[in-house]
Amino acid sequence: MTDTTIPFRPDWASPPGDTISDLLEERGWSQAELADRLGYTKKHVSLLINGRAPVTEDTALRLERVFSGQAAFWLAREAQFCAQRARLEAGRRFADWIGWLDKLPVHELMKANAIPVRRVGTKTKPTLVEELLRFFGVASPDEWERHYVGMEASFRRTHKEQSDVGAISAWLRLGEIEAEKLDGIRFERARFEKALTEIRTMTTLPPEKFEPVLRELCLGSGVALVFVPAIPRAHVSGVARWLSPHRALIQLSLYGKTNDRLWFTFFHEAAHILLHGKKDVFLDDTGNNTPIESQAEHEANQWAGNFLIPADHAGKLPDLKTKGAVRDFAHCIGIHPGIVVGRLQHDKLIPPSWMNDLKVSFRLQHKAA
Repeated sequence: MTDTTIPFRPDWASPPGDTISDLLEERGWSQAELADRLGYTKKHVSLLINGRAPVTEDTALRLERVFSGQAAFWLAREAQFCAQRARLEAGRRFADWIGWLDKLPVHELMKANAIPVRRVGTKTKPTLVEELLRFFGVASPDEWERHYVGMEASFRRTHKEQSDVGAISAWLRLGEIEAEKLDGIRFERARFEKALTEIRTMTTLPPEKFEPVLRELCLGSGVALVFVPAIPRAHVSGVARWLSPHRALIQLSLYGKTNDRLWFTFFHEAAHILLHGKKDVFLDDTGNNTPIESQAEHEANQWAGNFLIPADHAGKLPDLKTKGAVRDFAHCIGIHPGIVVGRLQHDKLIPPSWMNDLKVSFRLQHKAA
């Protein structure tokens, strides 16, 4: 159900002078009498009442003595007025920025519960601009351009389709938000390598068993592992990047996919963390698109393939022509048979339609905020 509700936001700002006017009316005082009592000129009192002169600390103390209220009340009243006036000015700017929405996957972010669900129309667009600025954690579309579009220079793509920076930036931001919720140690290479060896033994387990342990082992090595909903226009199913010099992030979106793709993508991203620098953002897609060849991607593919199926066992792959042989081989090297099938299909040792029933399809649950 679409929520069309827009939060109530008055299109006016009430200055502290409105409260002063009410008090004058209650007491039957004129502005001139108030000026005498405050020790101000009539002009200054008029400016104060019309919101054109601020309530300073000195003014608040004078009002406290004249009206027997608290100075803190008058200072808070002034702060509320300034905030509302600034909000009205910001609202006018939001209306000027609605063209920015065309660059972003607005509906996909609604589906991901990143922003409230509402119809996209003339009345709601300024509100959407504000909500999306809050989502990205930037003050204006200019800052979004500088941060996220500027980040494009560090993107290392695997497919030409990965050109929608708005969709990619939205998906990356979803991962950042999830990672911000996690407390972890500084990255330790040796600890991460040890964790990966233990994680490999979990490929035979169902997701409800391996997922929490997988997250914990990564976090205990200084690597945040997050699963976020896919954004189709991004054409990204996995990313490896560094959030800081001491903290890495692996982000996956393999919802409803087979276990061979999940595990290969995970170890592929782990390879980027281990093998490649901290400046690049590696965008990976394990779909059927024609890949862009690069040395880093070749190295990550080779590392992940050899880690799952060690080179000294890979020579036996051409002989695996039956399901029984695949199961025995997988059991021997301690991984799930579906991963072996995926490797056989990738290496064109068997047709893509063979033995797919040995793979397992599952959906990893996205943990909402």
